[in-house]
Amino acid sequence: MTGKLYGLGLGPGDPELITLKAHRILTGVPVVAYPAPDTGPSFARQIAAPYLGAHQQEVPIVVPMRVERFPAQEIYDQAAETLSRHLDAGLDVAVLCEGDPFFYGSFMYLFERLSGRYESEIVPGVSSMMAAAAALGRPLAARNDVLSVVPGPLDDEAMRARIDVAGAVAIIKVGRHFARVRALIEAMGLTDCAGYVERVSLAEQRVLPLASVPESVAPYFSMILIYKGGEGWNASLAAATE
Repeated sequence: MTGKLYGLGLGPGDPELITLKAHRILTGVPVVAYPAPDTGPSFARQIAAPYLGAHQQEVPIVVPMRVERFPAQEIYDQAAETLSRHLDAGLDVAVLCEGDPFFYGSFMYLFERLSGRYESEIVPGVSSMMAAAAALGRPLAARNDVLSVVPGPLDDEAMRARIDVAGAVAIIKVGRHFARVRALIEAMGLTDCAGYVERVSLAEQRVLPLASVPESVAPYFSMILIYKGGEGWNASLAAATE
């Protein structure tokens, strides 16, 4: 009998936002794997830390954090091989993923390599997009609004086209692209419709109208939410973030 592979969504950062199902699996499996940068601690492990036990074997998956695209295929190939040895030994393995495993999550690349050989289960998590809307105090979308998720690294032309056709927009992976993205939003006349959230659900969380953000740079874990739909939620944006 081989072990079972789990992809556990841990939510945006607050350990209390881990689902009951993810908690049950997390505390019960003998092997816990997680992505870890080569320059610091693993955010996924930090979220799960209150629930990890000394009886569990930990497997960091070290992923270089570079502006240019790193050799991800090789890294995930090696990680899949390492995890397969535990699974072949009959041990269940939980791979931790901040947010949701299948929403821009790194787990999907391990799933692609391992799910054909081993029983697998995905446990969805609270995405940072949902948590950001809750922190902002403004719904993401309603009725027939079209919600678009736009990665910050997109060029201005592509980003403008996607914002133009959407009723609501979540711009993720803002980070080092913040100044350029904010300038584009200003040029489109949407600054008053935009809210800014960084490090959502963590102790150092910041929630501001985009126009009130003084810095020209933003951390990787930051997001801009724009609402262009027919509901009157923008009128309360400033009050909700004071």
